[in-house]
Amino acid sequence: MTAESRPPNSPDHVRLFEIASERGGYFTAGQALKAGFGWSLLAHHAGTGRFRRINRGLYRLRDFPAGTRDDVLEAWMSVGMDDAVISHESALDLLDLSDAIPDSVHVTVSRNRRHQRVRPGIRLHTVVRPIGTEDCTWRNGCIVTTPLRTILDMVVAGGAPDHIDDAVRQAIARGLVTPELLLERSKTLGRRATDCIVRSLAAARR
Repeated sequence: MTAESRPPNSPDHVRLFEIASERGGYFTAGQALKAGFGWSLLAHHAGTGRFRRINRGLYRLRDFPAGTRDDVLEAWMSVGMDDAVISHESALDLLDLSDAIPDSVHVTVSRNRRHQRVRPGIRLHTVVRPIGTEDCTWRNGCIVTTPLRTILDMVVAGGAPDHIDDAVRQAIARGLVTPELLLERSKTLGRRATDCIVRSLAAARR
């Protein structure tokens, strides 16, 4: 059924599929409502299994193929897509800058959401101001901190030195960051951060 032939206010299955396809088959209740699915119809499809209820306000199309990073997408959409960003170890993983497997999904949000309740398996980090678009990119259907921002976040958080060294080495080798920019940005974070980056840059040259 085309958009022209679909009765007014009826559910638009094609539109919902398009929305969900951009996020690995996941969609929020708000997105479903905008596609014409009222609360009762949403509950009906969840009851029949056509929609899988993942978390409060978060659903997934039953027959959508599973992805390798579904846990990250679920975490990001559960926390809230408007100002949540995948960061730290989870960003390293999505950016393929480390072989380490995070034991939690790391998500950064605004400081005023520091008391937000999240499901097990999610670790919240907070910032005073939302992360700017210049420090964000897209991977696997969700917003992720850039290689530069991810490395600096790991430094500030006291991340494992070998993870930081690997990230610096790979990011430079792949042309994702430059040593000069890493040093410049680290100096805005204090002496400890700068010393850490200097050490990682030295390790990358060996």
